[in-house]
Amino acid sequence: MPNLLQKRWYGYQTAWVFALQLLLVIFISYYNWILGLVSLCMVCGLAFMMLQAERRFRKELVRYVTDLTYRIKRVEGEAVSRLPFGILLYSEERTVEWHNKFVNNMYGLDSVVGQPLTELLPSLPLHVPRDKKDAAANSITTVEAVVADRHYELTMLHDERLIYVHDITELTVLRDRYEDERAALGIVMLDNLDEAAQGMDDQQRTALIARVATALTEWAKQYRVYLRRLSSERYLMMLNQKSLNELEQSRFVILDEVREMTADLKVPITLSIGLGFGTERFSELGELAQSSLDMALGRGGDQAAVKAGQRLSFYGGKSGAIEKRTRVRARVIAHALRDLMQESDKVIIMGHRMPDLDVIGASIGVLKAADMFQVEAHIVLDDKNPGIDRLMERIEKEESLRRRFITSEHALDMMTEHTLLVVVDTHKASMTMEPKLVEEASRVVVVDHHRRGEEFINDAVLVYLEPYASSACELVTELLQYIHEKVELSSLEATTLLAGITVDTKHFALHTGSRTFEAAAFLRRIGADTVMVQRVLKEDLQEYIAKADIIKHARMIYNHIALAVTEPNRKIPQLLIAQVADTLLNMTNVLASFVISERPDGLIGISARSLGNMNVQIVMERLGGGGHLTNAAVQLEGTQAEAERRLLEVLEEIEKEEGLFE
Repeated sequence: MPNLLQKRWYGYQTAWVFALQLLLVIFISYYNWILGLVSLCMVCGLAFMMLQAERRFRKELVRYVTDLTYRIKRVEGEAVSRLPFGILLYSEERTVEWHNKFVNNMYGLDSVVGQPLTELLPSLPLHVPRDKKDAAANSITTVEAVVADRHYELTMLHDERLIYVHDITELTVLRDRYEDERAALGIVMLDNLDEAAQGMDDQQRTALIARVATALTEWAKQYRVYLRRLSSERYLMMLNQKSLNELEQSRFVILDEVREMTADLKVPITLSIGLGFGTERFSELGELAQSSLDMALGRGGDQAAVKAGQRLSFYGGKSGAIEKRTRVRARVIAHALRDLMQESDKVIIMGHRMPDLDVIGASIGVLKAADMFQVEAHIVLDDKNPGIDRLMERIEKEESLRRRFITSEHALDMMTEHTLLVVVDTHKASMTMEPKLVEEASRVVVVDHHRRGEEFINDAVLVYLEPYASSACELVTELLQYIHEKVELSSLEATTLLAGITVDTKHFALHTGSRTFEAAAFLRRIGADTVMVQRVLKEDLQEYIAKADIIKHARMIYNHIALAVTEPNRKIPQLLIAQVADTLLNMTNVLASFVISERPDGLIGISARSLGNMNVQIVMERLGGGGHLTNAAVQLEGTQAEAERRLLEVLEEIEKEEGLFE
């Protein structure tokens, strides 16, 4: 090519010389025509030579370009064939039309031309853009595929029917290794060591701790966990994500092992485990681990809580909560609540939506506590249900008590920055009668007996959450005994608190401890009327008939579970659904009961009950609800058939994972 360019340059130079010579011939001819004729002949000869040179140049240029084009095409084909990534063309029928050698090596075949993409690359999307708008949004798709144990990234250009294939095996291995080696922190706590070791001498207590420590050490070695003892009842765990995944797959079998190992004790030892994962900072991991442990303890202990970012998972929780409250804690909480009330201009008390007797009783108890310190207090009551109608009729007759009930709108209007909001019988803002009150309040107190869920009022200034208690009324009754030297309650007010305890314990048959009876005895001593409690709890004949009609549709599943699904398009109040579940639990060989029905608000309600052999809270949590080990519920959108299908799927999952019953 340089020689051709040089010749072309010489050609240009010769043309200029020819032009000058022609001018010179004209000039000479002007003075001497003979000499000019001779010069003209010489110039014509030179022009002929230039024409021949131009022709030779053009021939050489055509030959050079032809040769270069052939070489480029040959090299281009070879380069495409030997590219370090794959290129694959497919037809409109999604069969392979052409590919380079990378694809040959990828499948270990001489050719895959003619084979369908659905067989070669099943992970490719079947969707092909049809219109311009769709094509603009989906003209390029990137997915990952595994072929012969190697990982590939597939970039699909729909418009050109072209697929680029990149081998990302090494990148995938590094990515998986990075994920597996990310750090996690955990805390293991013997949550009832003092109760289990009661009556033991130092030698027996030390031997018991050693037995548990040995089991924990062997468990930690099995799952490659570094375990460091911090105290007699507290251990620190350090592990990576791979070990954490294995622990979750085993569903923390150490919980059952320790409980069964100490089953010979009057009170078996149970563990609570909190694990944090999902951040690179160890300080944040420690906070997540402590938060998870608090969550596990708040739900009654004997379980593991794993918090990874926004994901919160629970494992275990089969046994009932062991009563471990102390009167010291009740006294400290009572004094703190007293100080908060005295610093406030008014107190607003609120429970959950669809309030029951426990909400009304606990609210009245807190109201009377505020009255003892001459602090203005009101109870928020928007919703009602048949379960509190008889009680509210009696309250309506008490003018001094009736005017203390206000609507949520009124409460929002009267709230100031010095107002104290007391939330009773729930710790979830979304379940309160008016969530806006929680948002507006500068100071919130939570008094609840339910197991702690993922949602929680985290900015509360005072939390009295005791899953070991039978009811919120029991907790408030204990607080009343310490909040003031002289507690003054009317007979109706004391009876309301006792009614709340009676309902939540199913007439002192379930979820009761020694403190429950002590609280009931205190209320009876200051004037609670047990006969009035029975009158308030009386059933309506039509409700009883309605319950019987639902019960006749019940069937037994898994031998010991009663499942009742009401007739379609029949709307049943949530209270009646819960009462049917309670009634089914009284049947022979029934250890757990579930009732599904459409509610008046259009949602599908599921009430779950058990005698303690099955944790119905876990079942309801997987459906989006919650509650206690023996008492839980959920509200779902959709149809009864869909709700029944989802419930049966969850029961089947739990049966495969760890069994439904202990």
